[in-house]
Amino acid sequence: MLRALSRPAVKLVERYLPDSYIFVLLLSIIAAVAAMAVESKTPVEVMRYWGNGFWGLLAFAMQMLLVLITGFMLANSPPVKRVLSVLAGVAKTPGTAIILVTLVSLSASWLNWGFGLVVGAIFAKELARKVRVDYRLLIASAYSGFLVWHGGLAGSVPLTIATEGHFSAAQIGVISTDHTIFSVYNLLIVLALFIIVPLVNRLMMPSEAESIYVDPKLLEEQSVEHKTDPSRPAERLENSRILALLVGVAGLCYLFDYFVNRSGGLNLNIVNFMFLFLAIVLHGTPQRLLDSLQEAIKGGAGIVIQFPFYAGIMGIMMDSGLAKTLSEVFVNLASAESLPFWSFISAGIVNIFVPSGGGQWAVQAPVMLPAAIELGADIPRVAMAVAWGDAWTNLLQPFWALPVLAIAGLKAKDIMGYCLVLLVISGAVISIGLTYF
Repeated sequence: MLRALSRPAVKLVERYLPDSYIFVLLLSIIAAVAAMAVESKTPVEVMRYWGNGFWGLLAFAMQMLLVLITGFMLANSPPVKRVLSVLAGVAKTPGTAIILVTLVSLSASWLNWGFGLVVGAIFAKELARKVRVDYRLLIASAYSGFLVWHGGLAGSVPLTIATEGHFSAAQIGVISTDHTIFSVYNLLIVLALFIIVPLVNRLMMPSEAESIYVDPKLLEEQSVEHKTDPSRPAERLENSRILALLVGVAGLCYLFDYFVNRSGGLNLNIVNFMFLFLAIVLHGTPQRLLDSLQEAIKGGAGIVIQFPFYAGIMGIMMDSGLAKTLSEVFVNLASAESLPFWSFISAGIVNIFVPSGGGQWAVQAPVMLPAAIELGADIPRVAMAVAWGDAWTNLLQPFWALPVLAIAGLKAKDIMGYCLVLLVISGAVISIGLTYF
């Protein structure tokens, strides 16, 4: 049945979903027109919101580019490639490959979203070298694990409200992760998705005639040959294991101090730091690391060009009041019991235009929290509803798929048809969990 449902979804998306760059241009126009029509803003005002926000994600764009590059270099190191190869060898059939890559991606994304995006995609490529499986569904399955990130250890909304002095502390105080990430309802939602998402992906497998395969040889990284001249001091440094170990071990010592002595937590910067210094050590020499870097950086173009446009859209949505108005529409429909559901739906819609968990919470918290207080709703549950809504429509919004697509060498239209089916099913699961668990 799911195979039959996925077939028209895949064809629909392949036909009508443009390249992710065209998608962000269209979203920019839609956001601008909506701000003028709904918020009565002038074209000049909207232009200023857009331009002022355009460079608002520069630091984040660099972080995302480093997630892609450092994660690729780590996974491309000889020891990690051997581990991934052994793990991929467990999969003997296409169905097993789909389930295995989904579970690996779900697990990694629950730990940290940046880690999950990179590991899932690279593991999928390793599986494609060993098992003859539809490549589009394999990569879609790798990306689908990202669905659980905001309910996991690196969820920006629950971590924000658990931090002393956060911007809503005067209203709701500090809310422990025991009431959000580690609450019974959130853990049950995560558990349900760990069961349902791999099963749905497996059941969407196309028939042999409809499958699209990739030549395993095309997935092999090209080795770079260098003419060696041991008499050159510079070349001895480039191939020095001692130099790599001195710098790499220093970075690992910092990580030990950060996690063990200072009880530090995972965040995007520390994940990138960890990826980089592990890659330095595991590649063995600076030259091998640089060779891997040349391969890794090829896929970063989409991130570089598209993130500023999303920052511009966020500027329009936030500064015009459009995101706040959209949230208020759903709040007005809610009761104390139904507010988590409507918060989830509104967050899912806002996420299409503001695909940033932290940024979205900054927009929606001033609307959702007073409504929760007035209605007597469960505030931690409402906060997690916004978090899950943000994560949910990432299955439709290609913004977060860019690193995965860059590693896989695909376009958004190749995987989003399968993600659309998952969007509907996972939306029902999360809604039930937020309302009844």
